[in-house]
Amino acid sequence: MCKGLAALPATCLKSAKDIKHKIGFLLQKPEPVQEQKLAKEKEKEKATVVKSIAPVEAEKWKTSFNNLIKNDVGRAAFTAFLKSEFSQENIEFWEACEDFKRTPAKQMEAKAKQIFEHYVSVDSPKEVNLDSATREETRSNLEKIDASCFEEAQNKIFTLMENDSYRRFLRSKLFLDLCHSPTDKKPCGLERKGNLPEFSPFLLPHCA
Repeated sequence: MCKGLAALPATCLKSAKDIKHKIGFLLQKPEPVQEQKLAKEKEKEKATVVKSIAPVEAEKWKTSFNNLIKNDVGRAAFTAFLKSEFSQENIEFWEACEDFKRTPAKQMEAKAKQIFEHYVSVDSPKEVNLDSATREETRSNLEKIDASCFEEAQNKIFTLMENDSYRRFLRSKLFLDLCHSPTDKKPCGLERKGNLPEFSPFLLPHCA
C-alpha cells in the first residue's frame, strides 16, 4: 500500500525536487540545432544583400568619399579596410556621432559623455586624432548638450579619413576585388589574410 509522499525520507523528496528542476531547465533551454539554424539564416540574409550590389555600385564609391560612407555595404568594406590598418576608431567615432544625432533629448547627456570618454578624451580607449582646440571645443559643448555638440570633431575625422585612409582604400586589393564581377575567380585580399572574419558575411561573397 502506498504510504504517500509524507512517508518518504526527506532526502528522497529533495532528490525528486532536484530532478524536477533540472527537467524544467532543459525544457526551457533553446535547441542548439535551432540556434545554429537561425544563425545560418542571418548569415544568408547578409550575404544576399551583398550579392545584390553589382560591381558598378562599388565603382560609384570612387566618385566621392561621401558616396562610400553613406552606403551600408561600402561603409562595411571601408571599416574592414580600416581594421586591417588598426585605425577603425575613426569610422566607429563617425558612426557614433551619426547615432547621437538621432538620440532622444532625454538620453543625449549620458550618450554624449560616453562618446567623449570613449573617443575624444586624451588617453581614451579609442582616442581619435583631433587637434587640441577641437578637443577642448568638444569638451565645452558637453556643458550644453544638443545634437551638434560633436559636429566639429566629426567633420575633422571625416576630412582625415577622406584625405588619408579613403585614398589608400581605393588602391587596396579589397576595393579592386569588389569592383570585379563575383564570377571572377580572384582571391580577396582580406580573405587571404584571414584576419577579419567578422566582416566575411559582407565581403567574401565578392571573392567567390
